[in-house]
Amino acid sequence: MTAKKSRKKRYGMKVEEPVYVTMRDGVRIACRVYRPDAEGAFPVLFAASPYQVKTDDLPHSTLFLWREVGPVEWYVRDQGYAYVHMDVRGTGQSEGVYNFLDRAEQRDLYEAIEWTARQDWCDGNVGGIGQSYYAWTQWFMGIENPPSLKCIAPYDGAVDIYRGTAYHGGIYCDFMPWWYQHVRVNNLHRAANDPGGKDMPLDIAGEISRRQTYDDWWRERCAWERLDEIRVPVLTIGHWGKMGLHLRGNILGYEDVKAPTKLVVTGAKDVFEAHDQFDHVSYHETELLPFYDRYLKGKKNKWEDRPDVRLYVNGRDEWLEADKWPLKRAKYVPFHLSRRTSGSVASLNDGSLTTDTPPANGGATSYDYPVPDWKLGTVVMGQQGPDPVRGTLTFTTPPLEKDLEVVGPVILELFVSSTCTDAEFFVKLADQLPQSDEDRKKGLQPAFVTVSKGWLRASHREKDADRSTDYRPVYTHTNPQPIEPGEIYRLEIEVMPMAHLFRAGHRIRLQIVNGDSALTDAIFTHQYSWYKVGTDTIHHSAKHPSRLLLPVISGRKRKKK
Repeated sequence: MTAKKSRKKRYGMKVEEPVYVTMRDGVRIACRVYRPDAEGAFPVLFAASPYQVKTDDLPHSTLFLWREVGPVEWYVRDQGYAYVHMDVRGTGQSEGVYNFLDRAEQRDLYEAIEWTARQDWCDGNVGGIGQSYYAWTQWFMGIENPPSLKCIAPYDGAVDIYRGTAYHGGIYCDFMPWWYQHVRVNNLHRAANDPGGKDMPLDIAGEISRRQTYDDWWRERCAWERLDEIRVPVLTIGHWGKMGLHLRGNILGYEDVKAPTKLVVTGAKDVFEAHDQFDHVSYHETELLPFYDRYLKGKKNKWEDRPDVRLYVNGRDEWLEADKWPLKRAKYVPFHLSRRTSGSVASLNDGSLTTDTPPANGGATSYDYPVPDWKLGTVVMGQQGPDPVRGTLTFTTPPLEKDLEVVGPVILELFVSSTCTDAEFFVKLADQLPQSDEDRKKGLQPAFVTVSKGWLRASHREKDADRSTDYRPVYTHTNPQPIEPGEIYRLEIEVMPMAHLFRAGHRIRLQIVNGDSALTDAIFTHQYSWYKVGTDTIHHSAKHPSRLLLPVISGRKRKKK
């Protein structure tokens, strides 16, 4: 331990549980209150989720992904904050029926925060804290605008659960029903079958599965449509590796909140790195404590002087600072899809990605699905194990002659046709590393890093004109229309924003297929539906120039190692 961490704590800590707060309809909401064991009043950090305050007692471990409250004891003992952790309605020790971020749960946040501010141990200043679901509730804390709320810091938090989490591009994702069943079991089950757990009777997993389009049920739970109602300062922290769940939300939060807002996107590569980071005192000390100290304690710590945007650039492994997102100096460079082979990877076609203008006879690339060799989704078993590339279409650049830094939102324009009345497009953008001739001759696949993903279901191609921008197509998802077999359609696919340096000698690879796999895509995967049998064609001629638009920045030199 460092000397700083081993010093004597400033305060003892009192823990009170359960503390009940009665809502407007008589339902009692349970909280656990942590506060300094000292005279006086303190600012409060407020957290709310369906994950039960009892899980605060778990050890810091990525095994327990729902333990997302941060270092509570450090905030209380070392920094002089009280901390209130609330079981949302119908979960943990709270009364009522859980209904997944509905209006009742949102209003409870307002009342519980104002109750907190009235306690003699609170100085009237409350800030939101927490990761994932705790970030979802923070967006709604801000939208509800209780007078005592002074700031929120949603770490890893979607704002549009339909588009960002449950139906990527209109395609059903397995994660949310899986997640809800885990929450139900955690609330209900106890050691030795102790009957003291909380039943959560509503079939929310069924609601998610049934509601295939964006309707009023989703709209009620969508913070995105109401972000302009937030009046308090916001620190929104996302992670490039959480592109299937929260990344889009943290960036949209920065773009659409009108109150003072700063954006940080870290280099966390996956769920586990993002979770682990939030557990560490050192991270809070650097990134979150200065924010809370500024707005909850009024400290003059030059918080406002920090850049509005801080992005970790993977590949460069450095931070980039800016005063705006997207970066003004990013210039979109088109990379066209081509049927020319790259000779660098084993896939269904091994096509190329080029900055050359496509010729009139550029042709098209087709594939029949399902591919006979696919296992558990669109993965082929190769000599290196599960191979997520071999059974997909790929379009790969030649080795880059110089470093290429890509920072910002990405768009893929595809001209497509199908033998079916619908088609699904799963897009991956990868940094393909150099490979030796010896390994290439052995048939081994080159090493690569997936840097972004995108999705779109062709029947969900109706754009939302009010929300779409030059750098992000947004779809209504309210009016699915079948496609005519054989007819060519132009689709714009939103590929998740990124910050990545493709090094000289590396290649940029685009993958396209109509599915993914739990073997290679972790927990944000999609069921391969029974009706996906047919042939899709991607056109890439002068008349139908399918292309990838990458926001490229220049002028930065890479630090020498």
